[in-house]
Amino acid sequence: MAIEVRPATVFDDVKTMVGPKSPNSNVCWCLSYRIPSKLNQELQKQDRGKYVKKLVAEDPPPGVLAYDGDEVVGWAAVHPRADTSFAKNRKIPHVDDAEVWSVWCIRVRPGHRGKGISHELLRGAIDFAKSNGAPALEGYPVDNKGGKVDLTMAYVGTRKLFEKAGFKKVAETTSVLNGFPRVLMRLDLRQPN
Repeated sequence: MAIEVRPATVFDDVKTMVGPKSPNSNVCWCLSYRIPSKLNQELQKQDRGKYVKKLVAEDPPPGVLAYDGDEVVGWAAVHPRADTSFAKNRKIPHVDDAEVWSVWCIRVRPGHRGKGISHELLRGAIDFAKSNGAPALEGYPVDNKGGKVDLTMAYVGTRKLFEKAGFKKVAETTSVLNGFPRVLMRLDLRQPN
């Protein structure tokens, strides 16, 4: 299996990864952290997908997609922190004034999990942020210390996943997800490879 990670510029593939099975469902569409809370609450049902379609057409798009051949198998939301709700999040601190990017959602399609695709997505998010001039990339995974994370909450990733990609813990947060504390992990992208 050769996984290729590319910018999320194909709306139908983004829809496959984060859209609802029913067009009238009111699912996240990976907007909860991407847009202000008020707008997130106002956008309902099909309007959420229409909003994501606009984001996909922007430069840079709202994330990256993983492909196994022609089949989309994964998604990672990655964008400048200033354009996300993390810019003003009271539970996740800012450690400095750097114009960092954030990666906050990593999803792998059922039937493709357990094959290392999350690692490929995180590497793809790093490359995407770096190619767009980000000085650093932050993630806010759970520090589950090996404990089982419910699949519905696993989208933030684990500290171990981020550490394997070279991220370092730089701060505690007051955010808790699925009973686990979230930590602020950062990777400096200005270092030579």
